[in-house]
Amino acid sequence: MRLHRNLVFAVIDTLDQVFNQGKYADKEISKTLKKDARWGSRDRGFIAETTYDIVRWKRLYEEIAEVKAPYSRANLFRLFTVWATLKGIEIPDWKQFEDTPTRRIKGKFDEYSKIRKLKNSIPDWLDHLGKEELGEKWDAEIEALNEEAPVILRVNTLQTDKKTLQSKLEREDEIATKFLDDYPDALQLLNRADVFKTKSFKEGFFEVQDASSQKVAKATKVKPGMRAIDTCAGAGGKTLHLAAMMENKGQIIALDIYSNKLKELKRRAKRAGAHNIETRTIDSTKVIKKLHDNADVVMIDAPCSGLGVLRRNPDAKWKLQPEFLDEIRKIQKEILHSYSKMVKKGGILVYATCSILPSENEKQVEKFLASDEGKDFELQKEESILVSETGHDGFYLARMKRLS
Repeated sequence: MRLHRNLVFAVIDTLDQVFNQGKYADKEISKTLKKDARWGSRDRGFIAETTYDIVRWKRLYEEIAEVKAPYSRANLFRLFTVWATLKGIEIPDWKQFEDTPTRRIKGKFDEYSKIRKLKNSIPDWLDHLGKEELGEKWDAEIEALNEEAPVILRVNTLQTDKKTLQSKLEREDEIATKFLDDYPDALQLLNRADVFKTKSFKEGFFEVQDASSQKVAKATKVKPGMRAIDTCAGAGGKTLHLAAMMENKGQIIALDIYSNKLKELKRRAKRAGAHNIETRTIDSTKVIKKLHDNADVVMIDAPCSGLGVLRRNPDAKWKLQPEFLDEIRKIQKEILHSYSKMVKKGGILVYATCSILPSENEKQVEKFLASDEGKDFELQKEESILVSETGHDGFYLARMKRLS
């Protein structure tokens, strides 16, 4: 591979925003890719993949390069040099790459690959926490979380079916996909592609949604004609899945504390042809109280650490702090206790997170079921999904029934 100056500089500029300015990698990469219309798909792929790679392996690379944040421009080039050397890419004769210690870089990589927290490029506290909560499974899990995630689509059954969409993508866009066993609405891309530019996406035939995430709405067993509440709806990925399962019959109330996210949900629902969704912003406790004993199905996709989706958001491990985890566990507990009151007798409550930590998952459910608010619920199903065991995002879900 031959390195091109404008592409390398674009990577360095993006890394500066992510590492030194605290910006989110996905948003900064998206901004960078819009800067030069002459860049083709290969150029854009190089910028995005290289930036994500260096963000993902930041700690390992900084140890090898002997640099620390905040990073000067020269130090960002040192990180890039480590990346290129370990990828076997020939270093060009530019002043930014003068005196590259190729042999020393490879020697340090071999040395640090024997230390788990450096080999897997994670903070000390996170390595300790993962080991404490997952035990022997942590080694395989953190390695899996550093791998590239597949692109998986959820077929919108309000508009089409899986076989028709598969044929349409291959015929119109030369995008090849495969079916996934045990995931009835999923198609996995065989090669990465910008699916958002396809006619099928614009027509609302699919959403991008990992296979593990698709299990959450399925766990509710919602039926057409029911009343369902998605309590932490966000931009509505799982809300739209509920709408498809309900065949636009019945009612879905999508709740969130952020009105801008619900505005995005409305836009997505229009594209998807989902007509049974009503959005409500949680701006006071009255919103929840009005819905007490009201729903056949309540889904809580709870705010969490997001450790199960580090493959997709590698910069999260540098932004995440132990104090945030303490706070998020309190919020999860409060949400479970408050939002469960919206389930009517005989109704279903599904609690889910995209975390792999038992303290955010089964332990929260155990405490809830032992509480006054949870004493009328019984656990029907519980599933902990690890990336290392499934190849899909780390998730947790529990389905509980409120007794009559």
